[in-house]
Amino acid sequence: MQKKRALISVSDKRDVNELAQNLIDLNFEIISTGGTAKYLADNNIPVTEVSEITGFPECFDGRVKTLHPMVHGGLLARRDLEEHMQRAIELNISMIDLLVVNLYPFFETVKKQHENLEACIEQIDIGGPAMLRSGAKNFNFVTVITDINDYQPIIEELKNNGTVSKQTNLRLAAKVFAETSFYDSLISDYLKSRLELEAEAESKIEPTDKLTLAYQKITSLRYGENPNQNANVYKKPLTTGFGLTDAKQLHGKALSYNNFADTDAALAMIKEFSEPTVVAVKHSNPCGIASADNIFEAWNKAYEADPVSIFGGIIAQNRPVNKAEAEKMSEIFLEVVLAPDFDADALEILEKKKNIRLLKLEKLSEHYPENSKMVKEIFDGLLIQDYDQKAMDQEPHKIVTKEQPDEADLADYLFAMKVVKHVKSNAIVLVKNKQTVGIGPGQPNRITSANIAIEQAGDKAKGSILGSDAFFPFADTVEAAYNAGVKGIIQPGGSIRDQESIDFCDEHAIPMIFTGSRHFKH
Repeated sequence: MQKKRALISVSDKRDVNELAQNLIDLNFEIISTGGTAKYLADNNIPVTEVSEITGFPECFDGRVKTLHPMVHGGLLARRDLEEHMQRAIELNISMIDLLVVNLYPFFETVKKQHENLEACIEQIDIGGPAMLRSGAKNFNFVTVITDINDYQPIIEELKNNGTVSKQTNLRLAAKVFAETSFYDSLISDYLKSRLELEAEAESKIEPTDKLTLAYQKITSLRYGENPNQNANVYKKPLTTGFGLTDAKQLHGKALSYNNFADTDAALAMIKEFSEPTVVAVKHSNPCGIASADNIFEAWNKAYEADPVSIFGGIIAQNRPVNKAEAEKMSEIFLEVVLAPDFDADALEILEKKKNIRLLKLEKLSEHYPENSKMVKEIFDGLLIQDYDQKAMDQEPHKIVTKEQPDEADLADYLFAMKVVKHVKSNAIVLVKNKQTVGIGPGQPNRITSANIAIEQAGDKAKGSILGSDAFFPFADTVEAAYNAGVKGIIQPGGSIRDQESIDFCDEHAIPMIFTGSRHFKH
């Protein structure tokens, strides 16, 4: 029986000896490149070096070794075309039937030596992706393996059937092009990050109008937003450590699709605050946010802000969960608690609740990098924008009314804008003593949102500060605020009817601040 040929060139050498020996037992001849050939030979695996096949030595520190017609001809020639086979005989090119390649550890090198550009560049594999693409293109005749998890199934198929089916080869080919695409995306992202790092801060760098996205699957979810929708979770290979996919789950069942979405929203909210703060979220909108001198007091205030909606909600806070707080949390049903840490006593208390998810994220309070992008998929397309991360105290605040805000209330004005920024637009928030007392999210018009917030606040609306994510198109919102006893208003301004709102506030001695910055969140 004529021997088939397998070319093996791997950086990750786990299980490669067993694979090679199985192939030899199946009457394959093994060809290999420098490091892999030596590794196999040292383990008593008969192997022929690629340089013997090509008649050309490896050179340039191994940068060139498989980029040769003797290799790519053996991978690309179609066995069903007589002219291909005849030409291969004339050129003395032997066919390669099975290719095993995994790529240089570029990703691992970037993780460890991100600042060492030269070291990272040297881990960009050229010959490996080229061979993978050649073999995968010719999948009707070549079996291409790039995943260690496929070693054993392919050996079993060869043992049982004597060959690998075209369906299996097609599956492996699809896997190859996903791998090479992912690999190239990592390289592109890294080089763009280096370009941004070395460019002047004010430069807008767009090296290409082509977008590459590289994500790794973390897990499959039970379902998506609804049970009829399939869903998975992916993460960036190189993360900052500041995001939800870097959190460590300490307890509870797996997060659902909606848990991920809502907890991510809560995480974005909590990053706005530096003093002890608790955020309660329901359906990606806050239902209670409060700051205080300590985290236990902040919890009590956040709970009291809306003790109905917090049931089944998501909690994010910027201080460790302590025992006293955990005792309060254990009295109600919560889906998720996200914190930088949990005291041992707090963890013991909360772990008694079987289904609550406890997530620890040490870098919870750190802001996302300035160049971070938000990606929203539309059908057959993507929308990409910067995160809305501008600090509220950096906005050009301007008092536009005759009445001046009380100095003691300025913290509440700022608090209101930090919260309203994360409420679905059109958004209205009422705040008193660094506690939300009324939240009106996502209505078709602003006055309806205002009425919802005012109704929720009840008597607590008196003396509160009203924040709006965008300008008032009419004076009806300030009129409703006045009738509810609101003490002051903060909003972006920018409407052609701004003067109507200003005039109403002047007539009724209500201070109003314009920030000049809109914060829509659709």
